[in-house]
Amino acid sequence: MLTKSKYHISEKVQEEEKVIIELAKKDMKNFAPLYDKYYEQIFRYIYQRLNSKQTAFDVTSQVFLKAMTKLSTYEYRGLPFTSWLYRIAKSELNNQFTKDKKSRTINIKDEHIKDLFDDFEEPVNNENLRDKLINALSMLKENNLMLIEMRYFEKRSIKEIGEILEITENNAKVKLNRALDKLKAVTKNL
Repeated sequence: MLTKSKYHISEKVQEEEKVIIELAKKDMKNFAPLYDKYYEQIFRYIYQRLNSKQTAFDVTSQVFLKAMTKLSTYEYRGLPFTSWLYRIAKSELNNQFTKDKKSRTINIKDEHIKDLFDDFEEPVNNENLRDKLINALSMLKENNLMLIEMRYFEKRSIKEIGEILEITENNAKVKLNRALDKLKAVTKNL
């Protein structure tokens, strides 16, 4: 009997994924179900960070090309396959940012700002803080910005952030708190 998974997908889905992955390792024609299942999710993750849809398509293609070529080295370690794909995507985004410093963008919806305001313990209608916060986000280092984006803008759990970054849940929480502290410090200096 399968028990509830400690991750965002059930153990049954993880078992099904393992079968598909093993089939794809034997014959790349069997990679299509993984591509079909995760392409849109990975594309959205990448597109949120770039200012060009075409560049997002290109980077997403690189992610899946790399996943296909490295699939033989993939080992199931109790984490969902998507965690592995997100790590590849993170690496490809970093490569893109290195090539083109101007390609980095921050997509923020007003409802996401409210969650950040809550952590700043300021009223949501404080327009001055809102503008400072948006400017401060653009000044953060990539790793800190990524943590804040994943948590506040993509609504990922601390556990999932840890999976993507290959760190413990506790370590992810500590890093997120440090990123927030840096954001607060930058905001105060504006």
